[in-house]
Amino acid sequence: MGEEMNDRIRDFLRCRRDEGPILVVDKSIVRENYLAFAKSLPDTRVFYAVKANPDPAILEMLTQLGSCFDCASIGEIEMVLAAGATADRISYGNTIKKERDIAKAFEKGIRLYAVDCEVEVEKIARAAPGSKVFCRILCDGKDAEWPLSRKFGCEAEIAPRVLEHAHRLGLKAYGVSFHVGSQQRNTEMWDGALASSAWIFREMAERGINLSMVNLGGGFATKYLKEIPAVESYSSAIFRALRKHFGNNIPETIIEPGRGMVGNAGIIEAEVVLISKKSDKQEDPRWVYLDIGKFHGLAETMDEAIRYPIRTRHDHAEKVPCVLAGPTCDSVDVMYEKEPYMLPFSLEIGDKVLIEGTGAYTTTYSSRDFNGMPGLRQIVI
Repeated sequence: MGEEMNDRIRDFLRCRRDEGPILVVDKSIVRENYLAFAKSLPDTRVFYAVKANPDPAILEMLTQLGSCFDCASIGEIEMVLAAGATADRISYGNTIKKERDIAKAFEKGIRLYAVDCEVEVEKIARAAPGSKVFCRILCDGKDAEWPLSRKFGCEAEIAPRVLEHAHRLGLKAYGVSFHVGSQQRNTEMWDGALASSAWIFREMAERGINLSMVNLGGGFATKYLKEIPAVESYSSAIFRALRKHFGNNIPETIIEPGRGMVGNAGIIEAEVVLISKKSDKQEDPRWVYLDIGKFHGLAETMDEAIRYPIRTRHDHAEKVPCVLAGPTCDSVDVMYEKEPYMLPFSLEIGDKVLIEGTGAYTTTYSSRDFNGMPGLRQIVI
């Protein structure tokens, strides 16, 4: 779907002469992605992960389509409310929150919060009394291209204690959440996390507390260089695991797609600034420097985790290994060196290149003034 529809972006870019890199997002692709999630998981509410791309045009369209929203900060909550969504469609999904921000969210009507420890529960009990909380559990992120660390979540064994503490403090112990790792191409990874979730549900029931919801997180992949499962493959694997671990007592479920919602809807147009070699050795790769790098939108090339498809006007020509780097005076601003990128030998300084699959986690990672360079601009069409 995205391949043909990206022609709209290419046509749009052909008619423009932009100074500096620009991201163009086609919101009709975002719309198709939302409808695919809603159709393939009909009993699951979709909470778009706003951090992936919070452009107002995207938020407004998703609001009109009926989406809910996973927010990481007061700033994101305010953006979603400004887009027309009501507070009951918002989850404050960051487990690390200042108590005064919880109070601000509560004042705005937010009643759903993520936690992963008892002291965070205590903050919510004080600042957002009576709210619903869900406890995030750790997931190893195996097989994910952008795995998540141990920063978020607690061991499953601790979760009942955290949720019981919430219950005792007058909060609604609502459910469990996990994240199987971003760009997760193994659809079976939800199975183990759902086994842990079902155990927590049973353990809580024994304590006289009935949980209602499992937050299945994100992880839904977007197309880069490797093939990815269709949304239907994710949904059937998730449904199988739910039936296996919860039987006929399937809980309410929500998902938090970010990358899977907007990733394939965007293309960055960048420019080749310099092409050089570091030595006369034949086997040494060429260095290709673009006017965009890790600090201006391509942070997810860190450790070469995400390898974006790159198109040029010379793609029919012979390709040679290149190190791909950004324009800043920082030596870590190198995208692909361990595994050089194959680019056309006929590529020239001043050529435009299209970096595909860049609708998610690019503008939000872009710095504003590093080396005096402006942040990545975005146009939504």
